[in-house]
Amino acid sequence: MGLSNAQYDEIMRQYDRRREENRHRAEESLALVHRMVSGYRDLENEIAAVYAEATKKYLSGDEEAHVAAKQRAHDLIEQKNVLLTAAGLSADFLIPRYNCPDCRDTGYIDRQKCHCLKQAIINVLYQQSGIRMMLEKENFAHLEYGYHSGEHLTRFQNAVAKCRKFCEQFSDSYSRGCQNLYLYGTVGTGKTFLSACVAKHLIDGGYSVIYYTASDLFDTLSAHAFDYKKKDEFQELRGDLSTCDLLIIDDLGTEPPSNFSSSQLFVCLNSRHLHRKATIISTNLSLEEVNARYADRIFSRIFANFELLHLSGADIRIQKKRSREQKGTINVRT
Repeated sequence: MGLSNAQYDEIMRQYDRRREENRHRAEESLALVHRMVSGYRDLENEIAAVYAEATKKYLSGDEEAHVAAKQRAHDLIEQKNVLLTAAGLSADFLIPRYNCPDCRDTGYIDRQKCHCLKQAIINVLYQQSGIRMMLEKENFAHLEYGYHSGEHLTRFQNAVAKCRKFCEQFSDSYSRGCQNLYLYGTVGTGKTFLSACVAKHLIDGGYSVIYYTASDLFDTLSAHAFDYKKKDEFQELRGDLSTCDLLIIDDLGTEPPSNFSSSQLFVCLNSRHLHRKATIISTNLSLEEVNARYADRIFSRIFANFELLHLSGADIRIQKKRSREQKGTINVRT
């Protein structure tokens, strides 16, 4: 994903600090229990002795020793829980607390990146690109309908409803048949805005989201694909593009036409479909222009696997600019 070694190392140092902080909190909690709860330490020692004795018996040929040991240890643990609750503490007071219980703050599950590590990497990239600032302004909380009217308003309202539904059903969107969104239409009608709304909602919900403009996406892939020194980075980038929870490709069609970009787009869409991962595409091109510009197999993938949302109307950016200018004129006159 274009992350430098130094950036990756810093992220992993954050995981190290997180585990150290959690370990320190756990030690403090245990020390508190030892001070407050009479008899708790004795039960801990007894549990350790039970397992030590069971190990000796097992090594001596008693293969059933562990069964009795587990039952005895279970009873002692129950006694520990009774002591905790009697002292006004919850039974799970000493259970380790993790920022991410799935990977236990290691960043990896079975040698694969945990969703929390993927999101940490994406957050760094977002910080570099400035998209985080965009999401603070472009989200569902800032929706405005006043720049649309008539059939254009109806289309925009429909697209908003579909995007909200997409977010609400995201965890099982593929099984519900609402797996991908394709927003198309004239310039400045809210396609990028709605994509950002979905991105913000899902990022806040802990999902990994990768956002690229089409030109940046294919420039990045090209820079990695044709540099043998970046072969590993290219494979990692392709992997992340295939497996992140949501990929957003904005302004499809603004990239220079080439066989490379067309083939990479197909590989990306096909791979994400096979991984059952959601994609959002926005474009100013009409469906006829998309069909003419890209290979039939790409258009077929889009037409079959995406929900098509058509937006139309006047350019909202121009309308907002005129509105600001009018307000400025009024204020000057006042």
